[in-house]
Amino acid sequence: MFDAIGRLFQGFIDFLTPILIPDWKALVDLMPVFLLIGVVGPIVTLLLLGWFIYVVSKPRARIPYVDPQPRPAELLDGAPVYPPGEPYCAFDQLVLPPGTTRCPVCGRDAAVVCPKCGTGRQAYIDTCGTCGLVLKIDRNVPALRPAGPPPGGAAAA
Repeated sequence: MFDAIGRLFQGFIDFLTPILIPDWKALVDLMPVFLLIGVVGPIVTLLLLGWFIYVVSKPRARIPYVDPQPRPAELLDGAPVYPPGEPYCAFDQLVLPPGTTRCPVCGRDAAVVCPKCGTGRQAYIDTCGTCGLVLKIDRNVPALRPAGPPPGGAAAA
């Protein structure tokens, strides 16, 4: 009888031994998994959540694209005034869009005034012959203009 109680007690101890005394090597082998789940996972989750909140709530510019068109030159005492660095047609008295080398109205070569020295030259020449300033304006770059005054009704000074 004592032998049966001893075997029962020994069986109970053998059953509880793996639960109460863990296999430390197996737990150490699981350490990278615990680090991945407990440290890296929350960091990646917070980064993704922050990125999502930024993308959803960031301000967006409301500037419509305006296709540049030739516009008449400003007149000062009856003579046209052409802005430096922008191509123009003196025959038609038009200021042309950036990157234009020929007047779309008359077909003549456009001219441009050097913003550095004020010398006039043909628009298809990139370098000023007087001061050496390289002024090449690419037509592929869109010119954006604001849609109107800022919110609140008053223009910023």
